Amino acid sequence: MASYQETLDWMFQQLPMYQRQGKTAFKKDLTNILNFSKRLNHPHKNYKTIHVGGTNGKGSTSHMLASILQEAGYKVGLYTSPHLKDYRERIKINGEMVSKSFVLEFIEQHKSFLEREQLSFFEMSVAMAFQYFSEESVDVAVIEVGLGGRLDSTNIIIPEVSVITNIGLDHTQFLGETFSEIAFEKAGIIKKNIPVVIGETLPETKVVFEAAANTNESSIFFAEETNFSEIESDLKGSYQKYNIRTVLNVIEVLKSQSFTVNKEVVKKGLANVVNNTGLRGRWDILQSNPKVICDTAHNKEGLQFVLDQLQKENYKELHIVLGVVNDKDLDSVLPLFPTNATYYFSKPNIPRGLDAEKLKKFSKKYNLFGEAYFSVNSAYLAALEVVNGSDLIFVGGSTFTVAEII
Repeated sequence: MASYQETLDWMFQQLPMYQRQGKTAFKKDLTNILNFSKRLNHPHKNYKTIHVGGTNGKGSTSHMLASILQEAGYKVGLYTSPHLKDYRERIKINGEMVSKSFVLEFIEQHKSFLEREQLSFFEMSVAMAFQYFSEESVDVAVIEVGLGGRLDSTNIIIPEVSVITNIGLDHTQFLGETFSEIAFEKAGIIKKNIPVVIGETLPETKVVFEAAANTNESSIFFAEETNFSEIESDLKGSYQKYNIRTVLNVIEVLKSQSFTVNKEVVKKGLANVVNNTGLRGRWDILQSNPKVICDTAHNKEGLQFVLDQLQKENYKELHIVLGVVNDKDLDSVLPLFPTNATYYFSKPNIPRGLDAEKLKKFSKKYNLFGEAYFSVNSAYLAALEVVNGSDLIFVGGSTFTVAEII
């Protein structure tokens, strides 16, 4: 029998996967996951689900919902992607990662089928999560969409409520070039007679969501049109206020469907997200003297919030460790970065990582100056060597960049 690490290596290397290869891993239909689900006897039908999609904030929103439902006493499955350090972060129950032995046995048991049918890394991961939640008899599972919505492997569930946080121009090579095209793909998770909560809209996305809800005879709730009293979360990014508002709307929908969640539980859940679910990398303060902050925001809309918040911090000198993937639209993100900072350009340690020298060269166009380093870690160590207590280091540009220093 293969070891756990050999099994993971096989999952990562033998199959097309978006993280490694980009576009070739994107499937044009749900045939594979439907076939595998049938083979497993449709495990996702054995518990209630909440489906969370959108461009930014879907990870934080999923973790907040899971944390609140845990505080309410439910046994809660949580499926998210990508992971930061450990593959098993993707599949959790009440904050505990799936065991290595389950991953190992699940792949071992189905390996010939997976090879024969050429399932993608993502398809097998989704099916594994669904099976695990079924075997462990969760009450409810919060399922985060991987990419898009309509054609995403998670989109075989019939949830209690669908959630779409917002729409930004990310993954345009798969999802479309315009906000309305991307909104159409994300709206693919809206199901017949299932309520949907929308976090934020633009005029051109709102009409797409309304049309999809109308076609499906689904109640639609726009979080930005509701007023809730501010509730604090341990997730400190300024952008979290939008996610909190969305989450509070979702909780109201769940309460109307016989979920028992009171205001105290909501407060406790939002205050203990990191503790309850293990979420990292969202305005994550790694140390305070000198202050080091990392954030996984990696597209224009996400970075806008993070970099605005960065400018409000007090520091003498600003040092930015930056690493991105090679399909990033640099002309849309680099102008957001401050010119009054020293940059440490690096390549995330994945095949899709953009070469640090290329990033350095491209950044000059926007008056962002610094040195290129052979790894994220060496860039981070170089920054730590020159800072003093009143300086600030920010690490970001990609989930993979943050993963290497957490």
